[in-house]
Amino acid sequence: MTAHGPQAGDRPELGELPDFFGLLLRLAQVRHYDRFFAAFEGTDVRPGEMTLLWLLDLNPGIRQGLAARTLLIKPAHMTKLVQRMIDAGLVARLVPPDDRRSVTLSLTDAGRAHLDRHRERFRRVSSAEATGMTPAEFDTLLALMRKLAF
Repeated sequence: MTAHGPQAGDRPELGELPDFFGLLLRLAQVRHYDRFFAAFEGTDVRPGEMTLLWLLDLNPGIRQGLAARTLLIKPAHMTKLVQRMIDAGLVARLVPPDDRRSVTLSLTDAGRAHLDRHRERFRRVSSAEATGMTPAEFDTLLALMRKLAF
């Protein structure tokens, strides 16, 4: 049993609710998080942190504001997230001398090692096999989600 969702035998009437995109998106997200946390049980790995680490690995020295806008993270939440990752020794923050109003972020060696240690499991949680879809179905879903997201 997952942390969310009805138990076996519990099937309330849903009417046209399954036709609402927002509801389906939310339910899919919750199911994905359930799979994620089951796969990373016993660790301190969180999906948002892994995503940010991956982004920083691809974009060393990215400005914190741009990272937040790219991942649609509210500034206040981003500040807390970054501070938590700095405290854990995974991320380094630098104020560029040419623009004292901005902050850039990079992975530390420990952050890169953390990402490398968990990268494959993170990838597997978001795979066709994990969702129960065929590779073709999953590719179609990803293409449609990209169209909506970007």
